[in-house]
Amino acid sequence: MTLRTALRSLARAYLGLALHTTRWTISGAATSVPILTQTGDRAGQGAIVAAWHRSLLLLPALCSWARNKNPTLVIKVMISRNRDGRFISDLVAPWGIEGIEGSSDRKGKNKGGSRAFRRACLELQRGSVFAITPDGPRGPAEIAQPGTEGLLRLTGKPLVPLGAWTTALRLPSWDGLSLPLPWGRGVILYGPPVPEGSTSETITSRLNALSARARHWHRLGRATLPDRIWEGLGLALVPALRLMSLHRLRRGKEIRSRLGERRGRATIRRPPGELVWIHAASVGETRSVLPLIEAMSLRHPARHILVTSATTGGAEILARFISARDQDESPDASGTRATRGTVMHQFIPYDVAYWTRRFLDHWSPGMLLLTDSELWPGMLRQCARRAIPVAVLNARLSERSWRRWKHLSFLAGPLFERLALVAARGSDDAHRFRALGVRDVETHGDLKQNAPPPGCDAVELERLRACIGHRPVFLAASTHPGEDEIVLEAASQARRVIPDLLAILVPRHPVRGAAIARLARPEPPRRSERADPAATDPVWIADTLGELGLFYRLAQCAFIGNSLLPPGGGHNPFEAVRLDTAIATGPWHDNFGPAFAQLRDHVTTIHDADELAGWIVESVKNPEMRKEQARMARAAIQSDEMPPETLLARLDALSCA
Repeated sequence: MTLRTALRSLARAYLGLALHTTRWTISGAATSVPILTQTGDRAGQGAIVAAWHRSLLLLPALCSWARNKNPTLVIKVMISRNRDGRFISDLVAPWGIEGIEGSSDRKGKNKGGSRAFRRACLELQRGSVFAITPDGPRGPAEIAQPGTEGLLRLTGKPLVPLGAWTTALRLPSWDGLSLPLPWGRGVILYGPPVPEGSTSETITSRLNALSARARHWHRLGRATLPDRIWEGLGLALVPALRLMSLHRLRRGKEIRSRLGERRGRATIRRPPGELVWIHAASVGETRSVLPLIEAMSLRHPARHILVTSATTGGAEILARFISARDQDESPDASGTRATRGTVMHQFIPYDVAYWTRRFLDHWSPGMLLLTDSELWPGMLRQCARRAIPVAVLNARLSERSWRRWKHLSFLAGPLFERLALVAARGSDDAHRFRALGVRDVETHGDLKQNAPPPGCDAVELERLRACIGHRPVFLAASTHPGEDEIVLEAASQARRVIPDLLAILVPRHPVRGAAIARLARPEPPRRSERADPAATDPVWIADTLGELGLFYRLAQCAFIGNSLLPPGGGHNPFEAVRLDTAIATGPWHDNFGPAFAQLRDHVTTIHDADELAGWIVESVKNPEMRKEQARMARAAIQSDEMPPETLLARLDALSCA
């Protein structure tokens, strides 16, 4: 055995160990997958793959990934016509990569460039995937040479740019060749194909951007001390979380057949193709993303959308939406149906590391869109490890929460740095997110104002209207502990002027229905017990989920809870506004500050039972004033029930980046 043969064998063994033990993340633009793997409508069409020369030893990892999807894939790579080039060609040969010798002819010296160029064109016509290093063989590093532009123009084949970064030694060569280290982490990103007719400058820009992003994801996926603490805490709480799931099941807050979803076990199959994951925690958030789902489906008809929620109320709203959407997909005149991506629902798993990994292994989303302020450290880290960009839509961060995060800066840093985009509701929220380290923050308004009004059962609405008759109705929506006593006192005062007034109390958490009923005398009927209000009942406790749309339609005026007592926070006023209901709120509504600021003087602020009673009487006795207040409030919000075009374009760029 010659020394060269021995060195080659040792080098192959080392490279095999390093590549095999590296934890790889290979991800990118969905449109490039069939091109890289030569599958689907791209089968046998051929493609060019471009990466910087320093990433040459990482190419076998991409080849293994591609051959898992297409075992018959033929991969060629252009290497230098010198001793080093031949050594690298021999080094990667065990991975089924055939080298083609040649490099740019320079200063009149024939380096086989013309011959290699003709061979490359031939291999591409035969349907091979042809890998090139546009800055090879001698640089300058990370600047594409004209040969790449010529190959793209002459063959007309798509060119997919790659960016790569791994735990490696950077050798003291002209390109800083990456020698991967065993048991490290590696990231390979593939971008969308470069546009036809792209110049060397465009190719250089694309490769540099992808390389920077690969390095960025490699750094963000690294576990910090807070990550380790959170992961350990999650594992320790697994028994408690299982018990909590059973407790929630007994209270009707979980579905028995879907309990496994809370542990990351999917109950439906993932359809092939591009998939975007949207998380909407509960009812209000789910309703707010429905226009977004419709808009994204119109822009990308083949894209699949997975929506997760944490409550059965959110699941029910999405189930009705999916059912109506499926019914709308009627055949056209020729009897065919348009191809359309699937919208699916699952319950989000608890933030336990191996449950989240199980979930992501199954669904493999290309992007995660969170709503409001749902930030889970473990989930964000697992997404970073897989190079899944995470955006927060309708992002809100109260002054109180911001100060709390500022005091926990060692936790906040890694968490907020992993957010690729924050689309804040208003300028105050945007400022707070920037102060916590989010690099890309934009303001696109409150998505909840674009959401359709909450629906209701039309038959049940007419039945209740007949039951209530001509009695005036006051609604206290989404009340919290401590507010019910104030509301009951205000309603009692108002009945001195309006004896037949019916007050409907809808607690934010229906489980409090029995406790609220005990506050009133006589004890009022409760909807959870299927009891309707009698003609003499002054109060009705509507302790059910997902029926606010029904009660808003019954009421002449409504008070929105979680706002009378500090710290409060408020609730979404746009649902009532879209149903032309005059509304009042307490002073503690910071969580929805931008929404109430937008509605300006068209919402009445009250501070105690006396003020609330006076407002109820005035609203009932002066219907013209009440209707004008409701009309002006509705005029103050956007009439378009679709998300802003600028936001949709920004999400398109994020998914293709």
